[in-house]
Amino acid sequence: MFGPKSVRDDPRPESAVSHGVGVAGLLGLAAWVLIARQYGMDGPYSALAACLACAVPMIVWSLLMDKVHLRPSTGMDWQNPKSLKQTFDVSLVKLTGLWATWGLIAVVYCVGRWYWTGQYEFSMRMMETAAPWLFVLSIPYVMFMDRFTVEPRDGAWHFGQLLTGGKGEWAAEQIYHHLRAWAVKGFFLAFMISIVPGGFGDLVRLDLAEIAGDPVAIAQWLIIAMFVVDVQFATVGYLLTMKPLDAHIRTANPYLAGWVAALMCYPPFILMGDNGPLNYHVNTADWAYWFDGQPSAILWVWGGLLVFLTAVYAWATVAFGLRFSNLTHRGILTHGPYSWTKHPAYVAKNAYWWLASMPFLVTSGSIADFVRNTALMALVSGVYYWRAKTEEKHLLIDPAYKDYAEWMDRNAPIPRLLNRVKRRIGWWGPDHGRAPDVQPAE
Repeated sequence: MFGPKSVRDDPRPESAVSHGVGVAGLLGLAAWVLIARQYGMDGPYSALAACLACAVPMIVWSLLMDKVHLRPSTGMDWQNPKSLKQTFDVSLVKLTGLWATWGLIAVVYCVGRWYWTGQYEFSMRMMETAAPWLFVLSIPYVMFMDRFTVEPRDGAWHFGQLLTGGKGEWAAEQIYHHLRAWAVKGFFLAFMISIVPGGFGDLVRLDLAEIAGDPVAIAQWLIIAMFVVDVQFATVGYLLTMKPLDAHIRTANPYLAGWVAALMCYPPFILMGDNGPLNYHVNTADWAYWFDGQPSAILWVWGGLLVFLTAVYAWATVAFGLRFSNLTHRGILTHGPYSWTKHPAYVAKNAYWWLASMPFLVTSGSIADFVRNTALMALVSGVYYWRAKTEEKHLLIDPAYKDYAEWMDRNAPIPRLLNRVKRRIGWWGPDHGRAPDVQPAE
């Protein structure tokens, strides 16, 4: 009766993904980890099999329970298939554009020397193995899908038209969208596959007896487990950008600032690495070093906080289900941690880094190191704030995200707290009592 409206009076916008999808994927992944531990399967191929164990339950749930294939957003019409004769020429042109795109990605892989050293070697081996299969299977897949697609002349078709000399029948913007989407997949999928084996193998080889009763060891292994979950779900997301699953890329970020902000966080462009200008680890040690010799209660509390933050970070990826991907719009999420803040992964990740790395404490005792590391960590957090803003600029093209952002300002705990702080310091003008009028990006 009194106070602000209840959530019942101001319901949260519907999420493009249900809770059940992520839960199904977690159960499948957990089952495979237990099997791998039982039989000592800790190698890279077992790690890739874990992706399959994670993906299959999510696909089944999405199709049988959520019936995503029937959503209008898929662009599919399963009731009125076209004849193969109607779509055959379109499919040939599309395959031309698709194969040419894959060829461009292969050229980039060959030119980028870093793709053939270190952890990336595993990715390249997998790409080489998969390439002929993808080439062959793409033919029946495209032929079949075009019969049920409402508008089969997509970006791949427009690119194929350009390459085959179609006279004025291709649209530049469609080609740009197609190339941006595949640039995202080509860049990030190679990275994700390269890091799939590491943490998974560590988790499978874990000896529970060795860490029993040790709060630091327990926290470290739980954190590894959370990162394994994150990597597995993210890899599945990059693999399954498919219209029948309603997990296709609606748009890839068209803004250069968005690409710059994201790419500087990943190799080979990463700025936070050991030799990068934003390396905040000079003469630092982790939290366990600084708390060594302290009462175990402090270790349990601090370790528990770090595990919680990592769990939120992993949950933010699990919430995507089949749809995780940087720099893309694949449906608006409003559930889980996305009902607390619009960027739960960035908030949790940066809070974890501050608490785990403690850049304001240095083993050298140097004031210069203390100032430098703290300032650089602040800059790293600033980079993620910039990433968040560039992502919002892209997503605001969709009115559904505008509705979600306005609902968050009215109801979500973290945005409401930030808005209250802004009002206190006079950040907003006389209209600060209402939610910001966010307009779609031009």
